[in-house]
Amino acid sequence: MAHIHYKFASKRSPDTVIFDGPHITLQELKRLIMEREKLRSGDCDLQITNSQTKEEFTDGEGLIAKGSSVIVRRIPVVGARSSSNSKIRNMYVFSRSSHM
Repeated sequence: MAHIHYKFASKRSPDTVIFDGPHITLQELKRLIMEREKLRSGDCDLQITNSQTKEEFTDGEGLIAKGSSVIVRRIPVVGARSSSNSKIRNMYVFSRSSHM
């Protein structure tokens, strides 16, 4: 079994993804991380960066070698509507109307 260590930029401790083979595609790594972290692909995308070289992986079919360490950042999906913004907007409308 091969592994890749990943750490969200906002977290203190790293986690590990386990897979078979000498490498994994960026697309598959993102899927495994999102699954493990219980994130939905419609809400965000993941930016994956090599923790040693600071090089961002951008090719979805590009290969990442086993034993690598990466930094992960959640980024908004382009063109997707954020559900958190609509919740905030609804709370604001509700709070304004309750004061009138």
